[in-house]
Amino acid sequence: MTKPRITIHYCVLCQWLLRSGWLAQELLSTFSDELQEVAISPASKGVFQIYYNHELIWCREQDGGFPEAKILKRRVRDKLDPARNLGHIDN
Repeated sequence: MTKPRITIHYCVLCQWLLRSGWLAQELLSTFSDELQEVAISPASKGVFQIYYNHELIWCREQDGGFPEAKILKRRVRDKLDPARNLGHIDN
């Protein structure tokens, strides 16, 4: 079974690279063995979107801003292994 790929598209003009890098680090620290990779991809026009494989799991415009790390981890977990306990994040 192929491991999933997370892609974070961020607006270069808005300077959201650091936020993207931080979220990538958070995902890798929690799911390092289960993910193929976390990619950071430059975009424009205020884009901040996160994909699980090719499925959109976060959109700044639709979801009302940027995700907290715990919310993003839950969304990834729900796709990857819904039965997995994330410890204090789930409490």
